Amino acid sequence: MLDPQTIATIKSTIPALLATGPSLTAHFYDRMFAHNPELKNIFNMSNQRNGHQREALFNAICAYATHIENLPVILPAIEKIAQKHTSFAIQADQYQIVGKHLLATIDEDLSPGAEVLTAWAKAYGLLAGVFIEREEEIYRENQSKPGGWRGLRHFHISRIDVQSETIKSFILTPTDGLAVADYRAGQYLGVWLRRGCDQQIRQYSLTQAPNGRDYRIAVRHESGGKVSGWLHQQAKTGDELHLTPPAGDFFLNVNSDTPVTLISAGAGQAPMLSMLDVLAREKHPAQVRWFHAADNARRHAFRDEVLEKGATLAKFSSHLCYKAPSALDKGHYDSAGLMDLLPLRHELSEPGMHFYLCGPVGFMQHVVQQLQRVGIGMPCIHYEIFGPHTVI
Repeated sequence: MLDPQTIATIKSTIPALLATGPSLTAHFYDRMFAHNPELKNIFNMSNQRNGHQREALFNAICAYATHIENLPVILPAIEKIAQKHTSFAIQADQYQIVGKHLLATIDEDLSPGAEVLTAWAKAYGLLAGVFIEREEEIYRENQSKPGGWRGLRHFHISRIDVQSETIKSFILTPTDGLAVADYRAGQYLGVWLRRGCDQQIRQYSLTQAPNGRDYRIAVRHESGGKVSGWLHQQAKTGDELHLTPPAGDFFLNVNSDTPVTLISAGAGQAPMLSMLDVLAREKHPAQVRWFHAADNARRHAFRDEVLEKGATLAKFSSHLCYKAPSALDKGHYDSAGLMDLLPLRHELSEPGMHFYLCGPVGFMQHVVQQLQRVGIGMPCIHYEIFGPHTVI
């Protein structure tokens, strides 16, 4: 643990951090990539260009400084980051590189003096140790599972299905022919794509219940996306990919008598599909509600699959919202425009119900506001964000 003087020194830097803002972490990334360009193969550079990653890191640094004397407050955030780090196969020695450039950035941007730099060195060392220990635990857990492994494993694409205008699903099978590890519904895979000297790493949610043989992911074609573009435009059956084991802190965690509502938009239904599949296979006896938002029928993926799985449940209902339906979509949706849950509040008030959300940040903020208006507390609301984490 940190001594009181170090804690006080760290907290005294909070005003300067807030005044500097995300430009601090922008400088940090620029500095680190200039000195260690090999790390560009680990980070999603699209999130660097749009500023999402630097903002997420800045918020994490401020949260750490704010709660430096009470780390249990930020343990959920640490777990989320540690899980994501394992999909990048982060190693302990890389924390030394990050620490070196973080301290240099603080010195260059804030000129705080030796006492502050020493305090931040201690604070970073403590936090890095927490991450290294937790990530090693995850690596070992994944390796010890039946069908598990550590690091990268060779897979090939064994099936490609067009699910909508913008979404394809891919079944990935291990090239060694051996079993694959189970996972919790809602988790994701680390997908490593190497083409020549270029390496890209992305996380894609698993979309089926575990079967021990292969994995299925769903990928939306992002404009300008290197990995989604290759998967949609060039990938064919037989092509090889490297995967890290399933990971993630967003997963279905309910008892058999817990009512469940799954709410998604666009590609955000990917983790919900695995949750629904698990609920269907387990013949979940409690109420299961499915809410999904799409632009229109042409962009609505997995419609038939959801209805087929829902039909096997004793208590299932679905509500489909199309933002801009066409005349041909009549009869395929329940409401138009933005998803409005308030008229359906009677369907959301069952005692003990848990809500799982995934979709664009603005969509989830809109949904959470509505859920809170009808009396749903945040402990019952669980959400996943594709990309750097944002607090809803």
